[in-house]
Amino acid sequence: MDLGKKLVGIWVCLILTLVIRAPAEAQSNLLEFDKDKLSIHTSSGDTHDFDVELAITGQQHAQGLMFRKRMAGDAGMLFIYPNLSERSMWMKNTLIPLDMLFMNGEGQILHIAERTVPGSLKVVSSRYPVRAVLELNGGTVARLGLAVGDYVEHGAFAAKD
Repeated sequence: MDLGKKLVGIWVCLILTLVIRAPAEAQSNLLEFDKDKLSIHTSSGDTHDFDVELAITGQQHAQGLMFRKRMAGDAGMLFIYPNLSERSMWMKNTLIPLDMLFMNGEGQILHIAERTVPGSLKVVSSRYPVRAVLELNGGTVARLGLAVGDYVEHGAFAAKD
């Protein structure tokens, strides 16, 4: 085997090693999240309570629910942003399907993306300027009958009149 082919083989092995090890190393450096409670109030008058982790910093936003193998049925993650802006999410290194609820500054749900695909790099857009995104287990929106126009009650939002 000539030196060129040998070097290419070494580079391929090195790159594959890095690609395979990267997710494992990322899992060992996972961030901690503060926890809180929130409620979703539906137009039909139902209230659904959730225990959520709060993603507030840029690093927490980037990590989100990556590498989680499961999440309790009444759990979720609330991504809180400092201002209203159109937001984009993806499912890189996310192992469970998620429903994403995009809320304005008052907590009103403006857009919902249901059952996002684990591991997908497809961008999921808020479509509107939002203050927060709530990620719940995939299928929760359908199971509870949540809809655009419903309200999320949490301290991150201005009080609804």
